[in-house]
Amino acid sequence: MDESRKLFVGPRLKRLRRERNLSQARMAEELGLSPSYLNLMERNQRPITAQVLIRLAHAYSLDPREFATDDHERTISELDEVFADPLFRNAPVARLELRETVESAPTLVDAINRLYRAYVAMRGASDARMPSLSDRDRAEDAPRDNPVDRVRDLIQEAKNYFPELDEAAETLASDLQLTGHEPFYAIAERLNAKHGIRVRIMPVDIMSDTLRRYDHHRRQLLISEMVEPAGRTFQAAYQLAFTEMRETLDALATRLEPVEGPARRLLRVSLGNYFAGALMMPYRKFHTAAEALGYDVEVLGARFGASFEQVAHRLTTLARPGARGIPFFLVRVDSAGNVSKRFSSGRFPFSQFGGTCPLWNVHATFKTPGQVVTQIIELPDTSRWFSVARSVKRAFSPWGTPDPQFVVGLGCELKYAHRLVYARGLDLSSPEPTPIGINCRLCERVGCPQRAAPPLMHSLIVDEMKRGVSPFEFDAT
Repeated sequence: MDESRKLFVGPRLKRLRRERNLSQARMAEELGLSPSYLNLMERNQRPITAQVLIRLAHAYSLDPREFATDDHERTISELDEVFADPLFRNAPVARLELRETVESAPTLVDAINRLYRAYVAMRGASDARMPSLSDRDRAEDAPRDNPVDRVRDLIQEAKNYFPELDEAAETLASDLQLTGHEPFYAIAERLNAKHGIRVRIMPVDIMSDTLRRYDHHRRQLLISEMVEPAGRTFQAAYQLAFTEMRETLDALATRLEPVEGPARRLLRVSLGNYFAGALMMPYRKFHTAAEALGYDVEVLGARFGASFEQVAHRLTTLARPGARGIPFFLVRVDSAGNVSKRFSSGRFPFSQFGGTCPLWNVHATFKTPGQVVTQIIELPDTSRWFSVARSVKRAFSPWGTPDPQFVVGLGCELKYAHRLVYARGLDLSSPEPTPIGINCRLCERVGCPQRAAPPLMHSLIVDEMKRGVSPFEFDAT
């Protein structure tokens, strides 16, 4: 291993050992090391060698790149957001200290995040009782702690990849293909023939406010006629997941979330959705097609009978060792800037408590419905990303009723962009990226005309005789 690129992976090595319930002595024996040397590596007093990395990969079925990539930046950004709270204004924490904490005490970092979420929940409850103390004009106000946040964290920790579900879905997809039917009819036929569950498409006047409902007593899966074809297949596949994979879903949800409650139930729903997507787009076939087609989302959708959003979501799950896809992130926003979905198999630093930067063109995409738009963006840490966005609809809407619109943003680090069909013809060697922030209260860029709030870690400057480009000026030092 190159001396100039020594790899210190102590926290990750320790986390792996604890996840496998191994003692230092047992892991050292399995890796052919002395316990004392393993102890030094876990304390970052020795780098990991190429030989040990190979032994780790063989012993625990890991991809060596998991240890060679730096996932700390996302965690540091999350801590940055926590310590940007006015609560810590008189006790600022240097970024170097945050990095040292992330590297040496990952369990402590998790505890800090959970404690801060509890604080936010209590503060939110107090604001609800005294609304005059809360600014309700901001789309990025910190939400109350809830099961959605917990499930998002659990899925992120797993890098949005659940191999047991992928493998089961591939096997089942092969069986369904033997029927010769289109996926929806093949799934509906299996539900009926094997489980006595009839799939029915129901008129909107009967299911006016429901897209899918399972009638347990009549053993019928009812799907609204307003659900478009790809959505019907997905809903039928979701039902099949809970019919044939219930034990696996329960075991996986319990392992990730030991406490019974809304978070575990919501996690089970998310895992059922994962299985449904994996059944529609079996891993190996989908990964091969994605690579061959330059990750063209719309062509992939046509080939696998899936919607733009379903394909984009599936692209964030391609993390199988030996058959990895581009590590994408996904975000779905509404016209008010609220984030209703976010996933990442990489290290994109999503805001924990806010919306997205208005300079990111996912928002402008509402003006060009159905068109794919691209953008190269640069975050404050100078990392550069390639973004693809398009407006989507989840279901048809009857005349005279609200027609909810969303935009799905799909992105990856700029270094992967050359593999995308969307980047063809662009000069990626010397791009002109759009500088964006995580969100306004964390962004320290000066002179931003889109700024909606001053950054929390800097003092606001009010000059009665001056009006700048930005409505908020602040001390940038």
